[in-house]
Formats: sequence, C-alpha cells, structure tokens
Amino acid sequence: MDQRFVIGFENLGMRDVDKVGGKNASLGEMISHLTRLGVSVPGGFATTADAYREFLAHDGMDARIKSELSKLNVDDVVKLAETGARIREWVSALAFPAGLEQAIRSAYAALIRQAGKEISVAVRSSATAEDLPDASFAGQQETVLNVRGIDAVLQSVKQVFASLFNDRAIAYRVHHGFEHANVALSAGIQRMVRSDLGASGVMFTLDTESGFDKVIFITASYGLGETVVQGAVNPDEFYVYKPALAAGKFPIVRRSLGSKANMMIYGDGKSIGQTVKTIEVHAEARARFCLNDDEVTALANQALIIEKHYARPMDIEWAKDGNDGRMYILQARPETVKSRQTHSIERYALKSRGAVLAEGRSIGQKIGAGTAKIINNIKEMNHILEGDVLVTDMTDPDWEPIMKRAAAIVTNRGGRTCHAAIIARELGIPAVVGCGDATARISDGEPVTVSCAEGDTGYIYAGKLAFEHRHISLNNMPEAPLKIMMNVGNPERAFGFAMLPNKGVGLARLEFIINRMIGIHPKALLNLDSQPTDIKRQISDQIAGYKDAVSFYTERLAEGIATIAAAFAPEPVIVRTSDFKSNEYANLIGGRQYEPHEENPMLGFRGASRYIAQQFRDCFELECRALRRVREDMGLDNVQVMIPFVRTVEEARQVTELLAANGLKRGLHGLKLIMMCELPSNAVLAEKFLEYFDGFSIGSNDMTQLTLGLDRDSGVIAHLFDERNDAVKSMLSMAIQACRKHKKYIGICGQGPSDHPDLARWLLDQGIESISLNPDTVVETWLYLSGAVK
Repeated sequence: MDQRFVIGFENLGMRDVDKVGGKNASLGEMISHLTRLGVSVPGGFATTADAYREFLAHDGMDARIKSELSKLNVDDVVKLAETGARIREWVSALAFPAGLEQAIRSAYAALIRQAGKEISVAVRSSATAEDLPDASFAGQQETVLNVRGIDAVLQSVKQVFASLFNDRAIAYRVHHGFEHANVALSAGIQRMVRSDLGASGVMFTLDTESGFDKVIFITASYGLGETVVQGAVNPDEFYVYKPALAAGKFPIVRRSLGSKANMMIYGDGKSIGQTVKTIEVHAEARARFCLNDDEVTALANQALIIEKHYARPMDIEWAKDGNDGRMYILQARPETVKSRQTHSIERYALKSRGAVLAEGRSIGQKIGAGTAKIINNIKEMNHILEGDVLVTDMTDPDWEPIMKRAAAIVTNRGGRTCHAAIIARELGIPAVVGCGDATARISDGEPVTVSCAEGDTGYIYAGKLAFEHRHISLNNMPEAPLKIMMNVGNPERAFGFAMLPNKGVGLARLEFIINRMIGIHPKALLNLDSQPTDIKRQISDQIAGYKDAVSFYTERLAEGIATIAAAFAPEPVIVRTSDFKSNEYANLIGGRQYEPHEENPMLGFRGASRYIAQQFRDCFELECRALRRVREDMGLDNVQVMIPFVRTVEEARQVTELLAANGLKRGLHGLKLIMMCELPSNAVLAEKFLEYFDGFSIGSNDMTQLTLGLDRDSGVIAHLFDERNDAVKSMLSMAIQACRKHKKYIGICGQGPSDHPDLARWLLDQGIESISLNPDTVVETWLYLSGAVK
C-alpha cells in the first residue's frame, strides 16, 4: 500500500489529522486503542491529503478553482449555487493520476481479500480541518453508501472530493476564515455495516439542548443512518444516565417513540444514485422501539469508552448490523456547540400565547418571530429575507447560506440530531423539527412565533408575539444563607433547570408527568379489557412501544421521575405523589367513569384520603412501583417521597403503612418521607403528624386558602389571597418551630417565596431550612437573600 496516497485505518491515529482529516484519524484512533475495550469499528482505509492535492493539481485544476472562488461573493446564494455546481462538475470529470488510482485499487483489493468475499463499502469525506475543537464541518461533504466494485469506488471517491465545493462548505470556510486551499479532503473507504437490516442513528455524550453532561442522548431509526442525519425521519430517542451505567444499574431514564415512517436500504443498482433506496416502514414496526434496552445500554457503554478516551463530549454515528446483531461505531467527532458554552444562561419566555399552528421537537431554548416563508426546494432560496422563519419539509447542507438569515427554522421531518437541528444549534437560532405537516398548516407570508422555551415540545404560534429575553451570569454567585431548591414539574426542562445554582428539588410534581407523558387514567389501564372500543383504541395508540398497559404507566412515570432525579443528583429530589383533584383525573382518557362529581374538588377526593381509599389503592400502588424502580433499579436514591393533603393524624398513619407495604418504608435504603404541611390541622397538630414523617414541606397556596377561607380560583376575592397575612404566617411559624424542636426537615414549596422576596426573608428569619422556588426566580431570590442585591 502506497502510504503517500492511501493508509489503512489500523495504521492511523489522531496524530494523522493533517494527513487524513479528523474523521478518518478518529476511526484509526478507535481501532488502535479502543477495540480491546469493547468499541467495534468497521475496518477500511483512507486516501491522504497529499492524494487529494495531487489529484487537484492534475491538469491545473487547483488554479482554475482558485480563480473561480476569488471572484465569488458567498452571500449571493444564486451565484454561490452556480459556482459550486460548476466546480463540482469539473472535479468529477477529472482523471485520477495513475499512481493514485493504482493505490486505491490495491487497497480495495486487500480489503476484499481480508473479507474473503465481495463486500459493500461506504465512501465518506474527512476534511483535514474538520472536527477541530473550534470548527464543525460535519455534514458538509458527501457520503456514498453501498458501493460495490472498484469502478464504483473510484467514482465515489471523485464525488467525495468534489463535495468539498458544496455550497455550504464554500460558504462555511469563508465565514469562518478558512482559506480554501488550506482545507484538503480525505476519502474514507469503510466496510458497510448491514444496518439496512437493522437500525442506526446518532448519539451525543451530553444533552444537545442544555449541555447537561451526565447523560448520553441516542437517536435511532430503522435502516441506514442517512435518514436520521438528513432529517428524513423522526427517530426514537433515548437518554442514558452515565452514573447508573457505570454502577451497573438500569440506566435508561427517558425514551420517546418516533414515527420512523421510512427507512433507507440497499438499492439494486451499482451506479451512484441507485445504490440505496427509501421504503416505508410497516405500521407494526413503527409502533415499537427499534432498539431494546440491552442494545441501548451496549451502545451507551461504547459511547462512554469513547468519551473517556477523548476526554471531551463526543458526537457519534452508530449502526446495528441486522445479520450479526452487533453495535458498531461508524464515526466519532468532538461535539462543538454545547461544549463551548460559558458559565451563564439565557432565558426566553413568552408574554402571551396565540393559536398553535404546529408543534414538533424543540431545538435549543430560544424564541424567534418573523414572517413564515415556505421553501420547497433550493431554487426558492431567494424568497428568504433576513429575519424570516424558514418552513420546509427538510433541509440539506446546501441550505446553510439561507438558514443563516432565518429567525427560526421549522421542518416537517427530522429529529434532534438531523441536519436542520445541528445547523440551528451552530447558528444559535430556534428550530422545531419533525412537525409532520407544518408546511400545510402554516401559510406562506403569515407572521408566526417559534417557541423552543417550553420543554421538549416546540410550538409555532400564529402572530408575532412579545417575549422576554434575559442573560443571566452565574459567575461568582454568593453563598446563600439557606438551601434554595426548585419546583419542577416538567421533566423535559429538568436538564436545563439543573444548570441553575440549586440545592435540589423541593417539589417534583407528578401531575405533569401523568397528564402529558401518560394522559390515561390508571384505572382505565388496570381494566383495559373492559374499556369501550373507542377508549381502548385511544389507549392502544398511546401505549405503543411498551409491553402492556400497566407497564406503560409505571415505566413512563418512572422515566419522568428519573429524569428529574438524574438532573439534580446527588442533591435531594422531593417527589410529591399525585395531587390531581377528581375533575382533573376525570379529564384523563377513560377517567370520567371512575371519578365522582364534586362541587368543590379542591376540598374533595384528593391526597392521602384518595390513596387509602379502596377504589384508588391499586392506582396508588402503581405510583409506589414507579418510585421503587427509580430508587432501587436505577440507583437514584436521592429521591424522597412527599405525601400531600393529609387531613388527619389517622390518615398519616394509614398512608405510611400503605407505603411500607409497597416497599417504601421510611428509613429503608435511606428513604425519607416528607409531608406537605398545607392544612391548618397540620400546623396545629404538627408534632403528632411528625411522628410519621421525616419533616414538612409547607404548601403555602393551600395553607393560605384554607386559613383565610378563600377559593383561590375565584377572581372575585383574589385580592384577599396573600401568603403574608398574619394568620397564615402564624400557621407557618407553628410548623417551622415544631420541626426545629424535633430536628426534622422543614422547607416551603408553595408559590409565596417565588412571588414575594420579603416573605422569603421572613421565612429565613423564622429558621426555615429550605425554600423551593419556581426556576425563573431562583437567581434573583438567591441574590436577594444573600444580600448581593437589595
């Protein structure tokens, strides 16, 4: 093998980036150093930068290209497209120098001999300036899959070389100060993994939206991985918690079933453009996850090994071979967006909401507004003006020049690791991908607002809505005089909230998880066979991907709890068991047949009374099962359990006995039981209630309502609702003093301290141990209580 032109992967390492680019050097690095540790990388070889330069020097092609590019204004997208197409045509028609062609032929023949049979290969690009810590050339150049025979390999190498002059690649180099002549291309010829018979996708060793680095984020779909990268499919998603993985515990804290509508498989032809084809995925396969738990865990273990070796967050492409069932790593490069973030946060919040036009997966946490422009193909690029919202089916790398102009991006197809998502993160603009029918539901020229500030789901609202944008520095935060915790209900936002200064979660609400992640009354799931046909059909659609109806409930509940617990570990996360009222439970699918009609549900069948009632006990046992799964199977023993609305001391006794009967005995495996102190009876008889619990968390909303005899939902008397009323403060003081006397935990998780910093100061003076705030008030209250601001 002539190593001036071609080098086998096994002889490459990161020392060779200048020879074969970051991508191919990384493949060699992993084969050389990580194979023995369990990382599987298919073999192959790479052409060198010298090979590329000698190829372009042939017949003076490099001089022609330099002359052509010197006259180009890359911001003129029409000229850019014309120039790029012309140069690519020149390169594709250029003959190989004899020595280079012979080197490729010899290396390919050696690969065939090693395999012992005719094989398919992938021909991928690797730019010599690619994947440096401050650059992300990913996705700019060509990949050709299922290439068979030496003639097809040679043609594919030319195509890859020509792709250095794709529109996006040319524009990116100009905008980032790279001289065109200083960037060379290496072609990697890699043995194909039969993921056309299996699955493939992308994984990051951090959360791509928040930068939270204790999870591995995996996307997966059937077939070859190009559909995931291109955004042509909405993939399954998995979050794997690294500490649980390292400890041998069950590590998958969250999963989301993607539609996976189509898949790319091998084509019948040998010429470029016919080597792969896209087909529809059968409905049965779409309704299940394309990876099982063991496969997700195996992938995550390889990602952890890779990240440890490179000592930085990584962006990894993987494939599952449908023949041998093994997981393979196809590429690994540094993650270049979230890993560069500074110690500060940006917060966006809508001041009002309009009609929802479309929704999908949110990319980033920002908000953008502008005029919607529906773009069907690259020929319509000039329709996009600065500040418009780009709405399209899916994007490709050549669209990067117009994406820079957009205030936001909306696509019908794609997941969080697709091309549109990657570019949106690089450009720092919000994007909502995988909407399904955004191009049909949004009108061209319509003013819209794109919000990615509400969790995993991004929304496109009608009209240009007002929103707030704040930049908060977290440098040099002063010491707080007490524990400042957070109220968190939405697991989708937990990783981002965890970046704020905190001492854990004082209130993790189950209501959001049950309402948004489950949406079905637990009784209807326990009695699925007896449901009416229409309800049964709704439930069947909702529980797709899970073993059965009850598993769906407990596993989804566990995933929501685990996501919050993982985000804040090792700090305590106090999980309040469900506190839906009867009217709220009735609104869940199948709920009306199981719930009483109450005139005032706020004072009715809720809290401990509901849990110990015979008609709801089996539902409460499902919550207990989910909590045990999180604490014991996943190892997230920072979860504490909190019981709401305990009216009497007898209820306290019964509910703690019920918890113990379901494996949640106070003190077992360090479990702490907390009671919501939210009724006057709780404060008056505080010492008796504390016999059954490890402390109180004050619920100031209900305590104020019940002390002052107010309906907090009534607008007529809303002006009287004030947690700072002397009668309310007297109740709070009684509870605080009882806990201090018995050396038990005392915190507050109601709305009061978030709304009234002076109440927070009073609570501090009373000796409260912690206050739990809404995330948007944490920094300001922290600074106020520490004396940094007045």
